[in-house]
Amino acid sequence: MGRWGRQSPVLEPLDPQPQAQPAPAIPPRTFMRQSSITKIGNMLNTAININGAKKPQSNGEASWCFSQIKGALDDDVTDADIISCVEFNHDGELLATGDKGGRVVIFQRDPASKAANPRRGEYNVYSTFQSHEPEFDYLKSLEIEEKINKIRWLQQKNPVHFLLSTNDKTVKLWKVSERDKSFEGYNTKEENGLIRDPQNVTALRVPSVKQIPLMVEASPRRTFANAHTYHINSISVNSDQETFLSADDLRINLWHLEVVNQSYNIVDIKPTNMEELTEVITAAEFHPTECNVFVYSSSKGTIRLCDMRSAALCDRHSKQFEEPENPTNRSFFSEIISSISDVKLSNSGRYMISRDYLSIKVWDLHMETKPIETYPVHEYLRAKLCSLYENDCIFDKFECCWNGKDSSIMTGSYNNFFRVFDRNSKKDVTLEASRDIIKPKTVLKPRKVCTGGKRKKDEISVDCLDFNKKILHTAWHPEENIIAVAATNNLFIFQDKF
Repeated sequence: MGRWGRQSPVLEPLDPQPQAQPAPAIPPRTFMRQSSITKIGNMLNTAININGAKKPQSNGEASWCFSQIKGALDDDVTDADIISCVEFNHDGELLATGDKGGRVVIFQRDPASKAANPRRGEYNVYSTFQSHEPEFDYLKSLEIEEKINKIRWLQQKNPVHFLLSTNDKTVKLWKVSERDKSFEGYNTKEENGLIRDPQNVTALRVPSVKQIPLMVEASPRRTFANAHTYHINSISVNSDQETFLSADDLRINLWHLEVVNQSYNIVDIKPTNMEELTEVITAAEFHPTECNVFVYSSSKGTIRLCDMRSAALCDRHSKQFEEPENPTNRSFFSEIISSISDVKLSNSGRYMISRDYLSIKVWDLHMETKPIETYPVHEYLRAKLCSLYENDCIFDKFECCWNGKDSSIMTGSYNNFFRVFDRNSKKDVTLEASRDIIKPKTVLKPRKVCTGGKRKKDEISVDCLDFNKKILHTAWHPEENIIAVAATNNLFIFQDKF
């Protein structure tokens, strides 16, 4: 037993895995397939004309405006180009996306748009690299997809940026750095990089520095592998910036960023007899300021808060957040729709939000019995749960996010709709990430769904919703009202206008 819990450099005999080996030497640069999101010919980068935009309403509410769209606009979308995660870094200057093809695309805030008055939220491609490749588990005869499940940024301490990315089995630490100089005139190697025979060196030269066009290089620094039997669904960087957790369906492991060949198992809900399995872990996250506290959610609709000071192994939680089920809404689908797909602690650390299939809830960490706020996301789908079960949409995992001030929350829905809830005014709005609005001066119009009776002009019938178009991944700028919304292979960037 280690300081943080059960030491697990390798898995138990019940789940055979090869002995973890130190990471092999890694080449300094990577080469990757081109993502559709970076194809210059297909990328539409349209900045909003603030001066020409429609005047805002006088009620003080924010009206969201189109800023940019990234990605190919073709109707023929390859599966590898579908965006699987979106994440701003801590100051919002960089925005990273991962896709099902294992690629990570990083966008950088345009300095001109940031300096403009009023400020605009425009981003340009900064770096693109292949993070994960498809693999094959020969022990279990299973293919391991290259899809990027999560991306998490580390706090920036110098001009270099670091981020963690993970697929189903392996977490990688990436270093993203800039280089605008090169060195020439080496004594021990040729200009093409080949090592020179020392016997052929007849004179000593002083290497010189040459200015070159700016290059952004992404290089893998650590590979954390062989610690998860089941698919990784979450990673979270601790506030101490030295450790991080990775969570799969039944276990949560704690890693040190400098140690790749061992981790510590801090939560294990796997029963001795798998037939007794009643729930799985769906999401996990560290507290933003308390390095000893983390939360994880389950498929039974509960959220557990654990304190690593109380015990090295956190199978026994410190707090459990769960709302009693309303008997009037009890149905065959109750357990499925109560499963929590995402949980996020607020920036202040006092609150957290959880997303289940039909609603998003705000919890106070000081009150476990019930949420302090509940917002229905698409309650009109309750009558369609049977058909959603048949087409597997009921198992979709929607994410949620806070704004920088913890005053608003955002989550996605179907038909490329996404919802924004204002906690202060208790007002909400439904917006659509549509290619029809990718024009300058466009202010997003609120959308409404008609559930029955006579449909109004601007409403859409619930029977006309496209369940193949869904907003699963969203991100909110930590300091400004700029949001990023992933819609299939397109990344929409919107900004507010008051």
